[in-house]
Amino acid sequence: MQNSPTPAPITSVLVANRGEIARRVHRTARALGMTTVAVFSDADADAPHTREADAAVRLPGNTPGETYLRGDLVIEAAKAAGADAIHPGYGFLSENAGFARAVIDAGLTWVGPPPESIESMGSKIEAKKTMAEAGVPMLTDLEPSDVTENLLPVLVKASAGGGGRGMRVVRTLKSLHDEIAGAQREAKSAFGDDAVFCERYLERGRHIEVQIMADAHGTVWAVGERECSIQRRHQKVIEEAPSPLVERTPGMREKLHSAARDAAAAIGYTGAGTVEFLATDDGEFFFLEMNTRLQVEHPVTEATTGLDLVALQFDVAAGLPLPSAEPPAPHGWSFEARLYAEDPAGDYTPGSGTLWALDVPGVSTTFEGPHRPGIRLDSGVEPGADGALIGVHYDPMLAKVISYGRTRSEACASLAGALARAKVHGLITNRAQLVRVLRHPEFIAGNLSTAFLDDHGVDHNGAQALVAPLADDEAVQISALAAAVVSGTADHAAGPVALAQAGFRNVGRTLQKRTFRHGEDELEVAYIRDRSGARADGDLAEVVSVGQVRADAVDFEVRGVRRTFAVARYEVAGADTVVEVDSPLGPVSLVEPPRYTDPAAEVAAGSLLAPMPGAVIRVAVSVGDTVTAGQPLLWMEAMKMEHTISAAVDGIVSELPVEVGSQVESGTILAVVTEPGTDTDSTDTSDTTTPQE
Repeated sequence: MQNSPTPAPITSVLVANRGEIARRVHRTARALGMTTVAVFSDADADAPHTREADAAVRLPGNTPGETYLRGDLVIEAAKAAGADAIHPGYGFLSENAGFARAVIDAGLTWVGPPPESIESMGSKIEAKKTMAEAGVPMLTDLEPSDVTENLLPVLVKASAGGGGRGMRVVRTLKSLHDEIAGAQREAKSAFGDDAVFCERYLERGRHIEVQIMADAHGTVWAVGERECSIQRRHQKVIEEAPSPLVERTPGMREKLHSAARDAAAAIGYTGAGTVEFLATDDGEFFFLEMNTRLQVEHPVTEATTGLDLVALQFDVAAGLPLPSAEPPAPHGWSFEARLYAEDPAGDYTPGSGTLWALDVPGVSTTFEGPHRPGIRLDSGVEPGADGALIGVHYDPMLAKVISYGRTRSEACASLAGALARAKVHGLITNRAQLVRVLRHPEFIAGNLSTAFLDDHGVDHNGAQALVAPLADDEAVQISALAAAVVSGTADHAAGPVALAQAGFRNVGRTLQKRTFRHGEDELEVAYIRDRSGARADGDLAEVVSVGQVRADAVDFEVRGVRRTFAVARYEVAGADTVVEVDSPLGPVSLVEPPRYTDPAAEVAAGSLLAPMPGAVIRVAVSVGDTVTAGQPLLWMEAMKMEHTISAAVDGIVSELPVEVGSQVESGTILAVVTEPGTDTDSTDTSDTTTPQE
């Protein structure tokens, strides 16, 4: 074993991570009788992973560079809390060979592969050379200077990267230099290393990976494969085990698993790891990289094998052999969907703010299994009475929702249904996109590629097919009526008996109206209240019949079909009231604006507003500069993403109230562009995003 000739049993483990993966490792550690230690940033002081641990140590600051990437502070925390081992989770320091070596030098058990193995795979350039020597199928690397028109498109990739950060697809030679520079900036920010390389880009390849588990006694397992072809910006979104491509391609599994075992053996690997390949539809595959850690998507392998991969990591770290020469044969099918706080229809802009509710129906287990058909939920957030604050410093993933079924179709339908019925309140998420992908005929048929979201994003009518809300326009109107009826009934019940109840009249019937915002649209709905209850007014009167009204729900008959509309209101002092309506017609998020407009909220025409909280990392203009529509003016960084703020019109930069390093909130004025010949003509926010995660 890499730590010492005779490793001592692990009694207490510090998890050098946060969120759902910290909670996942804590779950297994407790089951094995260990005490658990958490580390936390100031932003995570009250996070679930912090509260649940037996001990927790503060890492002062908020950004990863101040906290979770400070290996010296993490090791000090382990010593202070009496931990005898460190588990790195994934991300942050998990693939940092220097940190692994420092853990071992400090006399602690490192729950991970040998530092030398991490080092050999840490540089993707060197890793590919090593794999080529081991006979693993490869794509040809290219120096930027070697890229010619006939080799396009190419992929610029961070050598030390992962998770889609520092990756750019280049389709024109003209853009190659700028894309390399952008990838280098992202790589430097995320990994502290700006080395990048180029390789052939297969437009419609399939991302297949093999889970490896190896001990220090010579046993190397290939624990089944996963398919992770559904990606946005090279970041996995939906994963499954096994791969439908491998399942239907004779002989591919044996070759794939053999190549993965060869890759692990070539570097003397021990512990859990993943060998990733890019495959073609005919079953040809090429080495991409080896991740020397546990993967985000490891639950689908656990569901289909019955293994606890974290428990096996602890066993290997303690010097124990794997229990047999061969892993258990996979059975059934499993999917994982990553639920992000982001807006797929808005170029995947990450979101922040308060998450009021995260309630997924049918959850049978968390952070383990499931061992029978059902839903598993792994989440790093737990909204309480005051909600959970989702900040800008870390990845915007809210949860991993995992299904397990006897067949692929069963597991797929189960996950789609759970996501569609989930109550996710307070933030824009990618939930609708996940559901629409899982229910797409081509996905159900297993016809996947890494370009799936692009290929099927627009339907034959030119409409957005995969990011459209689950509720159509009529469902939004009916949901707004439900919000009005429930809110009006609550107001009526809460009002003074003799005075000023909402809608009070000394006649038998009254017309009630309420106005809501739904995205950029304003909705006005009306209903009539009389002694017998409430009924719809206007166009909806022919569609909706109002049934029982409760404090948080109402039953409607919509064209003769009864459905329940659940209504939740979230009121925050000084802010608009958020009203969330959940029904079988799809979730609808509404905003009830205040009765009076605050004049201080007005902004100058031509203002470019921050689309989210974040930091200004680059400014390309000065006050007085002449700019053209679409010209980048400045760049922001938020949630590991780089955002370009561009001029919406031709004009002159008349105001520039921010500078590099400025921390801004959503809606902050970043710049004002005044059109020639006018002082106040309109300009709106404009941003395009480039991947950094």
